[in-house]
Formats: sequence, structure tokens, C-alpha cells
Amino acid sequence: MSPNRVQWHTDAEQVVDTLIEKLGKTLIVALPLGLGKPVPLVNTLYARAKRDNSLKLTFLTALSLARPAASDDLQGRFLAPVLERVYAGVPALDYVADLDARSLPANVTIKEFFFQPGSRLGNFDAQYHYISSNYTHAARDVFDNGCNVVLQMVASRQGRLSMSCNPDTSLELRQRLKDSGRDFLSVAVVNDELPYMRGDAEVSPAFYDVLVRGDQHNHRLFSIPKLQPVGTVDALIGLHASALVADGGTLQIGIGSMGDAVAHALCLRHKDNARYKQALIRSGILTPDRRDMLKTIGGTAPFEEGLYGATEMLVEGFLHLQEAGVLKREVYDFWALQQLINGGRCNPKQLDAEVLNGLAELGVREIRGKDFAVLQYHGLFNSQCSYRDGYITTPDGGSVSANVANPHSRRVMADQCLGTELVNGRLLHGGFFLGSADFYERLRNLPEELRKKIDMTSVEKINQLDFNPRLYRAQRVKARFINTGLKATLNGAVVSDTLQTGQVLSGVGGQFNFVSMAHQLLTGRSVIMIRAVREGAGHAESNIVWEYGACTIPRHLRDLVVTEYGIADLRGKSDGEVIKALLNIADSRFQPNLLARAIASGKVEPDYAIPPQYRDNTPARIAQIAAELRQAEVLSAYPFGTDFSDEELVVAQTLKSLPVASKARLLFDIVRPLGKLSPRVYHWLETLGVAGPGSLKQRVLKRVLAQALTRALDDSSDN
Repeated sequence: MSPNRVQWHTDAEQVVDTLIEKLGKTLIVALPLGLGKPVPLVNTLYARAKRDNSLKLTFLTALSLARPAASDDLQGRFLAPVLERVYAGVPALDYVADLDARSLPANVTIKEFFFQPGSRLGNFDAQYHYISSNYTHAARDVFDNGCNVVLQMVASRQGRLSMSCNPDTSLELRQRLKDSGRDFLSVAVVNDELPYMRGDAEVSPAFYDVLVRGDQHNHRLFSIPKLQPVGTVDALIGLHASALVADGGTLQIGIGSMGDAVAHALCLRHKDNARYKQALIRSGILTPDRRDMLKTIGGTAPFEEGLYGATEMLVEGFLHLQEAGVLKREVYDFWALQQLINGGRCNPKQLDAEVLNGLAELGVREIRGKDFAVLQYHGLFNSQCSYRDGYITTPDGGSVSANVANPHSRRVMADQCLGTELVNGRLLHGGFFLGSADFYERLRNLPEELRKKIDMTSVEKINQLDFNPRLYRAQRVKARFINTGLKATLNGAVVSDTLQTGQVLSGVGGQFNFVSMAHQLLTGRSVIMIRAVREGAGHAESNIVWEYGACTIPRHLRDLVVTEYGIADLRGKSDGEVIKALLNIADSRFQPNLLARAIASGKVEPDYAIPPQYRDNTPARIAQIAAELRQAEVLSAYPFGTDFSDEELVVAQTLKSLPVASKARLLFDIVRPLGKLSPRVYHWLETLGVAGPGSLKQRVLKRVLAQALTRALDDSSDN
């Protein structure tokens, strides 16, 4: 539609009427990944399709968020009121409930290219309609599926709009639709709760065909509550990975406890380096045989130059890295200028004529108008200059050829046009964000100077080099793309999204793109973090396996793999060397069988023995390391805070400790007189559903819980 025909609405039903009037009764709707779905409007559209089976509705999206369900056990009853508090005022996606209940109407189809992890296992409709797509191909695939409607939640400020949390695929999809000549409508729904983000995410209202705002759309944002602690294994993996990050480099990390652990360890490395190095020694990372590897790939010293973030997902850890002084390397959007900065030939804080000489030496000749605009935006040329038809107008009214290769032009530029310092650098380029309510509040309250340094943009720019290879190679020096996997095979392939049965757990997302890009960049490395063992229901299985019926990252892109037991550098290694390196970081309970498979398959010599220093990869050793690190105050269960109150944390720890309590302790609590319960303890017994008389088993549980809670809450009060 023409920009002059932009329509404003307050009523969601009117928007649905407009869509049907303009496009007919086949609506193929693109919804942003994760947070950016305008839920009230989506629900209104879905409700219309449920009432009118002549309306054929398809949603094309990823990561349809739903609050976690609380089970009916002690843990679930404890979490229920916490979840009610966290999600109060957050509207739920109605189609998700029907998809879970297997009750979608026949005229509605949901196609996703990424699931909330584990949420769609065994769901035939979701598994059947899943689209396996690299994140950089998502806009293409949505377009190819016939998309004719784009719905998006946006932020608003002073007459401008921001795609905020989701310019990731929206920018590219809108351009594809516009170029195609296809009839489509793009709809923006303003939510005043959404943080206003800068960069490519900012657009004018004319970017959209239909704009919606109103009280019903200003709802609280879906958040990922900070309730799960960072466990010992994840903390150790993050500590390992942090030593692979090079100063002056580039960082990508994702959401979850391992990503938090990496960010926390990097903050510790910078702010308390002595304690950080002691933690590396205690955990067995900083050993004589690994020092050279860590020095070559990463480092253990504080960050002098700092890091720049190029990450599809802006997670809360990046804000903490910025506050700690780690995220401080700014990049600029002109390839030759960035190369000069990298080579130490341009001081961003004090510009001189040398930068112009450097541009000429790198092959920059006549500066074009769009290049002049970029360079002036970054302060290389002062604001008193202007550009026209190949000439730069100087402050005194004269002009000079915009040919940097011309010595005379360079002298005039240096004398009259050069700025004093570079400005408007970027600390981070991100595609989307998702996190806790506290994280959103931090984003809303960012100082404007910092907000300008975060550019929310498309994944075609972030997740690959294709859009501007020369610039991105210059910006993404020493890149460390840190992601998580489920399993790794002994030949170096990684499984991250799909089970052996073919059931999709989550999705490829951007992982393949980042791993591939790490191999394209001269100084880039991919780091895949994997827990060595999967524990469940008293059963343990190795996540380092001989073979697996699914693959996300093929063996020819193998690079760095990290478990709680160490680091395996697989790049450029032979198959035999790769197998041995992965055996060294596997759990020792599974090493003999894995080695036997490798020998039987003719990939390792028959008399090979795993070196002695790698044969004690056991949970007992991890527990010992964890105890030492806790004593040194290195490990933190909630490094970036929690949504639990102080009292809820005490109760959570009490519940966690009950299954491992000694029999003597339990027997003592059962026979010991209960006495009068405090109101606090009684409140928690009611919350946990054991306050009443109940069965003999429930009365015993009540007595044990009451004694444990009394001790724990009394101790917390004393402290």
C-alpha cells in the first residue's frame, strides 16, 4: 500500500476486517520470533478464524512463547504463585493452548521454524508443519510460503517507531514483499511497555500500512523468569569457555544458564583477575599443557581493548559485560576506517592526517556520496563540510575533489575537513532480544548515549558475511561464537535441535550460520558447549557419542567443543586426533565403550590408551572442584539476579535439600515434637498443599517440611 494511505486503529476487530477486505479470506500471516508478537491482535485474528471456517489462516513464525506449567508436586506448588506473579498481566497466545491440546481448527495452520525447547515433542501437528531453516533463510522461507500479512509489536517515541526486539527477519521480509509486487499488508501494534531500540530497527510510521495502538495493547511483556540456578556443570563449562575469548575480539552468546555462566566468568576475569585465574587453576583449566592453547586462542588477562558484540540475540549478560567494562570495543561502518583502527593507525579519540593517508594506502580513491555520509556520521569529517557531485565543500566556502588518493585533496581535507574524534560507534549489533522483566526495565532505562551504541538490525547482517564481507570481516576480528549443543559425535559432528527419532526439540536457529562464519573469518572460532552427561530418573547417558541419528553441525565444520571436563580443539585435526580429543573431555564412565567403538571401527590404533590425567572425569571430581570454587566465592547460582524473593530462595533450597538429607536427619525430624508453627512456616505448608491432616504419608511429609522450613527460615532471619 502507498505510505499516504496509512490507517490508524484502536480496535483489533477493525484490523481483522481490514485484512479480510483488502486481501480476502486466505491470510498467511508472518509473526516475529519470540517477544514481538502483538498477542491481543493475534488472538483476535485467531478467534475470527475459529468462528468462521471459511477464513483460511496460517501463522508462520518461530518461538511461540508460553508460560511454563506448574506440576502438582511440591516443586510445582511452590512455583505456582511465583509464576502467577511473574506472568500477571501478560496475555497468552490462544493458538498455543489449542496446539498443545491438539484442538486447532481445520482451517488454521501453524508453521514454525523454531520451538520453545522441548515444548512440541510428540505433537504431531507441530512436528508435521515444522520448517527446518537456517535463521538467515527464515525471511525467504516465510515469503516462499505465500506470506501476505506481517504483524509486529513495535515501540514508539516522538513520532518514530522501533521494531525493537524483532528487526531480525522483519526488515528483509518487508523488502522481499515490496519487491515482489504481491498484495500484502504490514501491521504495527504499538506497545508502550516495549523498550525503544535504535539502529536499523527505527522506521517511520509510513513503513507500515496499518497502525494500531490502545490500552489493550499496552500489556506487560512475556519474560523468561530468572528461576533456574546456574548449576555446577554449566558454571564450569562457562568458565572454560571464557578463557577462549580473546581481548579486542567479538562475542556472540545465547540465552540460558551456560550463556549466563560465560558472561559471569568474563566479568570476573576483568574485574577480579587474580580470583579468576585461581578458579581456572582449581578447575583444572589452567594447566601447563593448556596454557599455550589458551594463549593462542583466547586469554586469561583483563580486557584492555574490550569486546564488541555481534549476536543474533541480545541477552542480559551483554548489559552486565558493558557495566563491567568488558563490552567496550566500538566498531564503525566503513571498512577501511575499521581496518586502520584494527591496525593501530587510527586513534578514534584523536584524529590526524595519518587516517587519510591510510585510507589512500588501502585503495580508497574518490569518496562517494553515501561513503561521505557514513564517514561524516562517524566524525571523520566535521559537520561544517558537505558533499556534492564528487566534491567536498570546505568550511570556508571552497571545495576540493573528494579523491583521497590525491595528495592536494588530502592536505585540504586534513586542514579544513577532518573531525577531532570518531563518534557514533557501535558496541553491539543484535537481531532480537528476550529475557527477564528486569532486563526489559534495564533496556527501557538505558542512558541515551549507550542506547545509540546498540544497533538492532537484521540477521542477514549479523549471522553471515554476505551482506558486506569487507566491513564485517574488519569488524568481527577474533570472533568467538559461543553456542550450546545437545550431543557431539566422536567424529566432531554436533547435535543441537533434533532427537534421534526425528522429533524436533527446538530448531537450527542461527547456530549453523555462526559456526560457518567462524570458519570464514581468519581469526574466528566456534565454541560449542555441551554437558558431558545427561542425567535423568537415576539414569546417566553420555552426550559424547559414537554416532547419532541427527546432525545440526556437520563434522567438516568441527572446531572447539567444551564440556565440564575440558576443551577439545578439533579444527584442522585428523579423525583420529579428533576422537582422542573428545574422549579426553568425555565422562570417564563412558570412555571405555567409546574407545572400543573407535578401535572396532578402525579409527584409533588398537593399543591406544586414554592418558591418565583424563581418566578421572567423574561427577565426584566435579563436586570437589565446585566445593573449592564455592569456598572461593567464584560460583554464583544466580549471577545476574533472580525473580525469587529472598524467602522464596530459602524455601527453594530447603525443598532441594530434602531428597539428599540423611536418613538420620529425616528420622529425627519425624519423631521430634513439632511445636507451634510460625505464621511464615504455616503459610508455606499451605502453599505446598500439606497443611491439612491428610494421609499418614502427608502427615509425615508435613512434619519433615515443617522442621526443615523452621530451621531454614529462622537461620535466614538471623542472617
